[in-house]
Amino acid sequence: MENKENLELKRHSGAHILAAAVQALFPGTKLGIGPAIENGFYYDFLSEHKFTPEDLKAIEAKMKEIIKAKEPFVCKTFSKNDAKKLFMERGEVFKFELIEDLPGDEVSVYYSGDFVDLCRGPHIEHTGVFGNFKLTHVAGAYWRGDEKRPQLQRIYAIAFNTKDELNAYIKQQEEAAKRDHRKLGAELDLFSINEDIGPGLILWHPKGGMLRKNLEDWIRNENVRRGYDIVFSPHIARLHLWQKSGHANFYGENMFSPIKVDEQEYQLKPMNCPFHIAIYNSQLRSYRDLPIRLAELGTVYRYERSGVLHGLLRVRGFTQDDAHIFCTSEQVEKEVEACFNFAMHVMKTFGFANFKVELSTWDEKNPQNYTGKAEDWAHAQSALENVLKANNIPYTSHTGEAAFYGPKIDIKLIDAIGRPWQLSTIQFDFNLPERFDLTYVAAEGRKRPLMVHRALLGSIERFIGILIEHYAGLFPLWLAPVQAKILTLTDEQLPFAKEVKAALNQNLLRVVIDDRPEKLGAKIRQAHLEKAPYTIIVGAKEAETKTVTLRLRSGKNIEGIKLDELASKLKEEVDTLSLVNLFS
Repeated sequence: MENKENLELKRHSGAHILAAAVQALFPGTKLGIGPAIENGFYYDFLSEHKFTPEDLKAIEAKMKEIIKAKEPFVCKTFSKNDAKKLFMERGEVFKFELIEDLPGDEVSVYYSGDFVDLCRGPHIEHTGVFGNFKLTHVAGAYWRGDEKRPQLQRIYAIAFNTKDELNAYIKQQEEAAKRDHRKLGAELDLFSINEDIGPGLILWHPKGGMLRKNLEDWIRNENVRRGYDIVFSPHIARLHLWQKSGHANFYGENMFSPIKVDEQEYQLKPMNCPFHIAIYNSQLRSYRDLPIRLAELGTVYRYERSGVLHGLLRVRGFTQDDAHIFCTSEQVEKEVEACFNFAMHVMKTFGFANFKVELSTWDEKNPQNYTGKAEDWAHAQSALENVLKANNIPYTSHTGEAAFYGPKIDIKLIDAIGRPWQLSTIQFDFNLPERFDLTYVAAEGRKRPLMVHRALLGSIERFIGILIEHYAGLFPLWLAPVQAKILTLTDEQLPFAKEVKAALNQNLLRVVIDDRPEKLGAKIRQAHLEKAPYTIIVGAKEAETKTVTLRLRSGKNIEGIKLDELASKLKEEVDTLSLVNLFS
């Protein structure tokens, strides 16, 4: 029971135990579905009773009784008609509907004690095998994800093989709650979401705007250093473009409805790639021009259901750190390696020491599911693998997980509390060059370039959300919106405080003065809550000696620092993108 498959088996069985406990405590409750999910399971219920945190405690206790009873899981096979009769007699209208949609003439039903559920199985031997779980919360969920269908109550649970794993996960979640970017974003006045503007659309406040500017300036400059051309494209284009690219068909459910302009239908862009292709196709290209690397921080718009929107992490309007590389077959491995090295530089710069790499390849036994020639797929996959092997990068390979248009490398960073986040992607595309008839002139005539999509930060919004939680709002100096707060004891020190601010501003450091008529302790507490990297204290002694007392985030005070030393060292910390305070 230690491997991943059997853990999933336990979790799915746990969902049945949860449902059995709910129906025992709340008779008349109707069953939805109850799958295993990452880290646990859930079950959907239709009940007149609204489940509360106190109810979860009672349900947990009932589940433990069922576990202690070691009730066997017994599978029985029914004809679909008999199964429909069984569940209709029990008033399980949702199960009746599911049976109608199942293929074949027979279905399997699982029994455990008095509980009965439609399920394909398999399950653990008996309820006593299950344990090490905790019910976490209740959320709303529409039946089959349809907002026009009944809204059910979804009870979530976490479950692991051992109690130590369960406790470690609970501790991680408690830490994650403290770091929640939505909570910190409000406390630090970084961003907000306004219902009048619409869910999933972000308003960046001045401090958040400065944080975002610092990030965007860095990534744009890095693109230029690495031979990318910076481009800009519109937020909207004729629907015809998205039909030609295939997005209207393959991605239509994630796109907003078209709008009419001058009797033509236009579409908010969900992707940047067709625009970059149009730039490539704006003139005849020679093999001497390649590789062409086009980079853009392009804002895109995608329809996400309101139930899945989540702060900065899942939005409807976001800016992609996007780039497309057009190159020859001979150049592609070098380009992929450069992309991978760029991704590693991103990880290091922002303090992510741990990451996982996944390679998604095609299923060569079913070439009909993919676009492009077999030799192109082999060459592309070889280029990706060679780069990983040459850099001694451990990776997992997933056959058949490639998109229909090309293989890819995905890089998942591991944050400060051990959570994985999908970040960088290096993706081949055999589809769009064909659809848009991309060519270049080689010595032997017209040829088709290879096209690589490359995203390093992914969505700027999502990446900032990750950064907020990774750093718990304690940004390194170069990223911090406010890098230092100057605190005065009385108005008599205000002239010198302004002198300090001017000296630091001369070095492009972002500094504010707190000259409120408050006690110093209150000002220090406020600076601590605002998570400024440094607090500069200016009292009578400092004003007289033309020095400052520097307070670190740790609470340590360093006295007698001269202005030129302060400015020089803070500037060095910013210029070197240091992740640690040079004064500590």
